[in-house]
Amino acid sequence: MTTISFDTLAYAKKLMAAGFTQQQAEVQAEALKDIIDDTLSTKQDLKDLENRLIIKVGGMYAASIAIVVALLKFVH
Repeated sequence: MTTISFDTLAYAKKLMAAGFTQQQAEVQAEALKDIIDDTLSTKQDLKDLENRLIIKVGGMYAASIAIVVALLKFVH
């Protein structure tokens, strides 16, 4: 999986410049990095989702056709 680049050091320095202690800034930077890593989707994530959706929709389409064919045979 592709990772998102997040500069925790630069972020921590900005927090310290705004008045955070070094420990607060480091904890905040690591917490934000973890959130980014856990929640953001990459292009590969989206491509995988697209492929799964294509397969599911194709399966539903094939099942719908099979049901219609079965109903037509039943009616005739």
